[in-house]
Amino acid sequence: VQLVESGGGLVQAGGSLRLSCVVSGSIFNFNAMRWYRQAAGKQRELVAAIIRGGTTNYADPVKGRFTISGDNAKNTVTLQMNSLKPEDTAVYYCYIEFPLGNYWGQGTQVTVSS
Repeated sequence: VQLVESGGGLVQAGGSLRLSCVVSGSIFNFNAMRWYRQAAGKQRELVAAIIRGGTTNYADPVKGRFTISGDNAKNTVTLQMNSLKPEDTAVYYCYIEFPLGNYWGQGTQVTVSS
């Protein structure tokens, strides 16, 4: 299983980006899909998660601004990021848990200028 992220880039504060994570296999039987981020010099942190059954969870700093969703037909996990702030600058990683294994994407850089 391979995960390929895209959609990162440079955006001004207040702008939006949409990150996509395309999975090489089916995501139909996933247990959880998550987005993490890691800023320079900091530990990787959980940003958002969607649990099998549809429950979503968000880190406090992104609540109300970010939305995670999954599309079984397209084998894609998406993170819609609105009202971006400079402190959102980081490398964003997709992570998926399946019954038989867990997988990381390679990361995509998001830079928010003030």
